Amino acid sequence: MGKKSNLATLSLAALGIVYGDIGTSPLYTLNTIFTAGLHPVPLNQENILGILSLIFWSLMIVVSFKYVAFIMHADNRGEGGIMALLALVLGKLGNNEKRRAVILMLGIFGTALFYGDGVITPAISVLSAVEGLQVASPMFKSYVIPITLAILFGLFFFQRKGTAGVGALFGPVMCLWFSVLMLLGIMNILTEPLVFNALNPMRGILFLVGNPWLGFLSLGGVVLALTGAEALYADMGHFGRHPIQLAWFAFVMPALVLNYFGQGALLIHNPKAIENPFFLLAPNWALYPLVILSTIATVIASQAVISGAFSMTSQAMRLGYSPRMETQHTSEEEIGQIYVPGINWTLMVAVTALVLGFRSSTSLASAYGIAVTGTMVVTTILAFIVVRRLWGWGRIRGGLLIIFLLIVDMGFFSANLIKIEEGGWFPLTFGLGIFILMTTWKRGRVLLGERMKRDSIDLAPFVAALVPDSVVRVPGTAIFLTANPDGVPHALLHNMKHNKVLHDRVVILTLRVLDIPHVSPDERIEYKSLPNSFHSIIVRFGFKDEPNLPKALASQQYLALEPMETSYFLSRETLIPKAGSREMALWREKLFVAMFRNAGSAVTFFSLPPNRVVEVGAQIVL
Repeated sequence: MGKKSNLATLSLAALGIVYGDIGTSPLYTLNTIFTAGLHPVPLNQENILGILSLIFWSLMIVVSFKYVAFIMHADNRGEGGIMALLALVLGKLGNNEKRRAVILMLGIFGTALFYGDGVITPAISVLSAVEGLQVASPMFKSYVIPITLAILFGLFFFQRKGTAGVGALFGPVMCLWFSVLMLLGIMNILTEPLVFNALNPMRGILFLVGNPWLGFLSLGGVVLALTGAEALYADMGHFGRHPIQLAWFAFVMPALVLNYFGQGALLIHNPKAIENPFFLLAPNWALYPLVILSTIATVIASQAVISGAFSMTSQAMRLGYSPRMETQHTSEEEIGQIYVPGINWTLMVAVTALVLGFRSSTSLASAYGIAVTGTMVVTTILAFIVVRRLWGWGRIRGGLLIIFLLIVDMGFFSANLIKIEEGGWFPLTFGLGIFILMTTWKRGRVLLGERMKRDSIDLAPFVAALVPDSVVRVPGTAIFLTANPDGVPHALLHNMKHNKVLHDRVVILTLRVLDIPHVSPDERIEYKSLPNSFHSIIVRFGFKDEPNLPKALASQQYLALEPMETSYFLSRETLIPKAGSREMALWREKLFVAMFRNAGSAVTFFSLPPNRVVEVGAQIVL
């Protein structure tokens, strides 16, 4: 009984976090297909049934089969999402550097597209909900944009408070939302039960065959019903596979299908309802409560996407794809609840620009989908490597499945390429900017590490050469942080050169972030004793672990460290770009230097006590 109760509780919680994005898609999907873009689908009964069939079978193939039943099994020790999948794949590729580089670029590109998707979701979701006021009364038309911006500003402003306080309400509210979706759908299906003919896949196939070009373009609108599918996989680590699967098959999928079919029945019965088929599902007396509920649901959906961007950034920082940024923990109990101010305000500016630039959910929908489908394609390609390398599927079995999924994904992606001119350039440009920043940072860190390694002195002979009385030893412990455990840290050399002392105990400390979400306590520390009271410690973290170095050192049994007698020495490098470098273009060197200069403090990132830290400067030419 306890297991069933826990599963139900987690499934309810998953409703609030995981299904917000895909759950608010009915607000704008059908309206977009039949009214937006350069080639809207003509509104007639056959086309309505064809589109409903495409939506239903897309939900079945892409969401139910690909993500819920298949991709969710490709987890990285329980964690999902494209970053976790990339880390898992890289761990299975061996030492083939060329192949690793290609997969790495592909994974980073997919991650960058996630940010492009994250910019549009809050804008289109909240705007489409507030537009319901226009249906209730035309007098609200001029207030839609100001109200939307006010709600979005409040959403981003309160991110720093965290969601722990209101998070408990997300599940029940979204449960109410999906119940209302289901009820409104059923009420309207009763007027035109023939919409159930759309369950026949031949309706969708005949629509595509009978209208080849128009049918192809319509896929760019159909994919709006799938937005948020990636979130099912990305949030798996929070709830586990089974609660997400149960919530989808038992509640979310039936509610979405019934609502889409209800909108289709309404349009067959009353074609004029295309003005806003979602809100016109409801009787007049229910419009204002429905607008309020829709707005709350879209805020919850936006909250999930923003939190996902924070989580993705945190993982990227630990895996070395992003510079350190200020990160605040908003919950003492839940380590995953974080707030990244830099990402928050960047998203807010971009979302505000989108609302002011496009001014309606229909126009925004023209830009929506290209980033989503791009991420889907990348996920499928990475999943193929997991199928072959990790699961041991044969070429034919694994190849046929992935080819089928890729054909579906590429169909949606290519249909959305038409949207570039209509606004799809925005998420692509935003994602491309993120891609350039991430790859520049990764490449710059590699080059910097190689340069410092070339210029460093081997640690073993250096320690062996320290004879008694060759240098003054002072009481206490000095911990020198370095990326190279076999070299003498620059900070140590500069400390000896300028202060002409060494502490009684010297610890060479190296941090390693592994391609797994979490590292168990017994695998966290690797210790080695060196001559002349030197010690080498390697601390390992997973990419979702909190890199708290003092806490990790306090848990080890090899070396007793008195906090008040321990000092941390960090090297603070000043980088100088070098013209004519073959490793990196000058503009990227300058970009890397700017990112490096503005990176967050290592003191905060590693939770070091500020009053026990000494930073020693060094100048390095790239």
